[in-house]
Amino acid sequence: MAGEHPIDTGTATLERDPYSSTGWLLKVNGVPSSHVDLADPGRLDFEYMRWMAALITERFVPGRPGEWPARPPREEAERGDPGADGAAGARPAGYDAGVRFLRAAHLGGGACSMARWIAAEYGDARQLVVELDGRLAELVRGWFDLPRSPQLRIRAGEAGAELARMADASRDLVIRDVFAGDRTPVELTGGEFTAQAARVLDAGGLYVVNCGDGPALENARREAGMIGSVFRHTAVVADAAMLKGRRRGNVVIAGSEAPIPGGPTLRRELLGGGVPAQFWDDARVRAFAGGR
Repeated sequence: MAGEHPIDTGTATLERDPYSSTGWLLKVNGVPSSHVDLADPGRLDFEYMRWMAALITERFVPGRPGEWPARPPREEAERGDPGADGAAGARPAGYDAGVRFLRAAHLGGGACSMARWIAAEYGDARQLVVELDGRLAELVRGWFDLPRSPQLRIRAGEAGAELARMADASRDLVIRDVFAGDRTPVELTGGEFTAQAARVLDAGGLYVVNCGDGPALENARREAGMIGSVFRHTAVVADAAMLKGRRRGNVVIAGSEAPIPGGPTLRRELLGGGVPAQFWDDARVRAFAGGR
């Protein structure tokens, strides 16, 4: 399966990881998109994905759903599992309204690295991946060991349109990781899109975005301000060099109606790995967004 493959938006290139016999790197139109380890879905090779994972596990501790943010009492009985179209109510065989599972939507699929990781950490999670390139989605299904429906659905579609179709309060987690080349389409960074993400999230839900930026940090500052205008609480995670404007890279920005505390466990987790990262709390993020 190594080599170049035509897809709807250009070319997908699949390369072996030179450091791992089971690792693969996916490039889309020459830009690194995803890394997958077929033997270990819990391995996240891209640093920004590990930062996202740290934020997610702090909010939704794996194996301890009783400690997750509370939902309205009626919710488990009424909303059920989000269906293939993103709407609530479609319940798989064996569904138990008393069992709580993580409900995640991924806007931008690539090789489904984050979806594989969530499936490994949260075995009963229900996930929807939205990928603009339908042919790429087909190839990824064939190449990699992805969970099947209802655990993981992949829908070909435009992120904004698919997000608008999702039911109110139907997700615990929304991840936006969409790029056209090295930039996120501007229509996926504005107020309308961010408000749609907030609408789709349930009480205590978490919105996490991957913001690509350069040394001026213009994109990150603008997105932090936009997310802060919609959500009561925000956070930023990135490495020190990036936050000091010394290089081009990734900034992870999160928003929620519940506090994002950035406790000692999260901070220790972020200091591990090949690129140690910093956590900025809500006050620091709002100061950054305001140019301070």
